Amino acid sequence: MTIDLQKAREFSDKVIEWVRGKGRILIVAHDNPDPDSLASAFALGHLLLLKTGQESTIAFGGVIGRGENRALVSELEIKAIPMEELDLSLFPVVCMVDTQPGTGNNSYPVDRPVHVVIDHHPSREICDSCRWVDVRPEYGACATILFEYLQAQEIYLGTKLATMLYYAIKSETQDLGREWTRADREAYLHLFPLSNNRILFNITHPESPREYFLSFNQALESARIYGDLLVFNLYAIDNPDMVAEMADFLLRMEGVTLVLGMGNYQDKEILSLRTTDLSVNAGEVIQAVVAGLGTAGGHGMTAGGQIHPLQGDRALQKELENTLARRLLETLGKTPCRPKRLVPS
Repeated sequence: MTIDLQKAREFSDKVIEWVRGKGRILIVAHDNPDPDSLASAFALGHLLLLKTGQESTIAFGGVIGRGENRALVSELEIKAIPMEELDLSLFPVVCMVDTQPGTGNNSYPVDRPVHVVIDHHPSREICDSCRWVDVRPEYGACATILFEYLQAQEIYLGTKLATMLYYAIKSETQDLGREWTRADREAYLHLFPLSNNRILFNITHPESPREYFLSFNQALESARIYGDLLVFNLYAIDNPDMVAEMADFLLRMEGVTLVLGMGNYQDKEILSLRTTDLSVNAGEVIQAVVAGLGTAGGHGMTAGGQIHPLQGDRALQKELENTLARRLLETLGKTPCRPKRLVPS
């Protein structure tokens, strides 16, 4: 799968002409947005501004919590506004990037219309009601799709825009080591020499508060190993991104091929699933695990979910951990077994 500028030009031409003259534009990123979602939203807003003269507002739910993500927003001056601070009725055009309506991972009301969807997750049926849809689940990063639009429309890639798109692809595919295509690689290699190395260093080496290191301690102490599966529980957290970050970290454990992590943020259980087993589709697995409990979705090797409401009672969270571990073993056809501690007590 290589970059297809013809397809990108045809789709972006249609969107630009449809948007033209319709007024203010809202671009919705997924909750607790990561670099791919933020960079894609910024790139789409930049494209529409240059081609139509219309301003866009980037909106998100939750928080921008991970140190690298906060540094990205600060260093590259990405203006994103919490959804609850906006009057959604003021936007006649609504776009979604790196997410889709009704998936549970964005805070945009499901009963409001969405006109443009650009994503790299498996398509949901609800997108059939949207006017313009470009969903490419084979792509490693949504930012790659936006890069194609910019190239097709001959938009100049300044240092700031190139840096954020490059970092988005870099982080989403883990330096082209996870779920990438030739299109992602072409974009990655094109953007790298245009990027600012000092800014990239500052993003990847942010200062971290004491609570960040306490999360590592909690993840290690709570980790339970079921054969080649590992489950951990952060319990109460003040940064929902920590679950995914700890899942990535613990996936490095020798002999472990799949990690399921959880943590309670504002009475919502945040789930993250990571795997190195190419025979496992993480998105399908986590949807089966949380069926009837919450919402979930993802790619082949990465996925996430939410279960709410769930009060921050530690006993309830432990019970949920056991339930999810049992469901995970059943979904994967694994024989139930007594878990082992990662760190002996």
